[in-house]
Amino acid sequence: MRRTDPHLRGRPTRRSAALAAAAAAALVLSACSSGSAGGGSSAGSGSGAGSGAKLKMGIAVANISLNFAHEMVLGAQSAADHAGGVDWTAVGPPNTDGPAEQQLFTSLTSTAHDGVVLENLDPPIFTRPAAQAVAKGVPIVALDTSPTPGSGVTFYVGNDNYQLGVELAQETLKRLGTDPHGTVVVGEPNPGTPVLDSRAKGIKDTLNAKAPGITVLGPFQTYSDPAQNYSAWLSQVHAQPHALAFLGVGDADSYDLARIKQQEKGSYLVAGMDVDAKTLEDVKAGLDFVTIDPEHFLKGYIATTLLIDAVKQHKSLPQGWFETPGLVVDQSNVDAIIQRETSAQAAYSWYKSQIDSLLGDVAANLKPLSDAR
Repeated sequence: MRRTDPHLRGRPTRRSAALAAAAAAALVLSACSSGSAGGGSSAGSGSGAGSGAKLKMGIAVANISLNFAHEMVLGAQSAADHAGGVDWTAVGPPNTDGPAEQQLFTSLTSTAHDGVVLENLDPPIFTRPAAQAVAKGVPIVALDTSPTPGSGVTFYVGNDNYQLGVELAQETLKRLGTDPHGTVVVGEPNPGTPVLDSRAKGIKDTLNAKAPGITVLGPFQTYSDPAQNYSAWLSQVHAQPHALAFLGVGDADSYDLARIKQQEKGSYLVAGMDVDAKTLEDVKAGLDFVTIDPEHFLKGYIATTLLIDAVKQHKSLPQGWFETPGLVVDQSNVDAIIQRETSAQAAYSWYKSQIDSLLGDVAANLKPLSDAR
């Protein structure tokens, strides 16, 4: 899973604070792409794009304030801009709130009737509204979280999240030396969310198989809200002060664990996932020994491009799970990733070769939807 990316050289200037705050500024973001409509009306309900009208499309995310969703929104908006002829809207609650997102998603399928990308952290409650939208002819692409049976959604773009957990466990073992003995504590912001459950399972299975001297505790609930997350982790650190490592599977886990380690002057290892600006600086400073990047921008771009392409060309969406990669970020490449995060254009330039490769042979990247994890 770990890639040595050729884009580690010659990137743009350092991250601006404005970028990290862009998605959190409002509950609803809109972006209208440049260029002509091109290929005609929607494969779903249709908006008359062939007569010059723009397609009405959008994305719903679980928590528009957190970096993981921000990355997906940027990728999706960039794809819509590059495709041209699309009025693109992004919606999501300011905190992780499944019912609130469900309402926003239902409203979005009425206004963005030519197609919607759906990311969520509570798949069961989206089964019925997604099925209703599909029945009305609205094309839906599941992003980051696999759709439930009965939702009518049959195309999903996302990581192998179990493998992301394996990667984090392997990076941990590299730093614990041979035959480590002790406790490793695993935390998960939203237990029961398939994406996060798979990551935690990948960590536990790998540590249990490769380091029998390690006792894995958890996963304990650490919450998505940064303040709750900090408190949850602080309790775990105080309960297990001699642990070898504390590992999270979400973005708040990464920077809150680094903060606690610094404040408590801990000798244990800490790490999590995603590329929040604080996390990248913590990796650079050596507080987080690593972070695993699910490359959310890339996922958002791929999902949106394939949705727009299907609608414009009056063809069906692909069927199954389009697997996207992840990236290990440590002190050897963190500066390049910080530079990548400077802007949407910088991110697109970084990912362009991957985007071209993945979209160049869609069928080669498809797996059965039932295999998604």
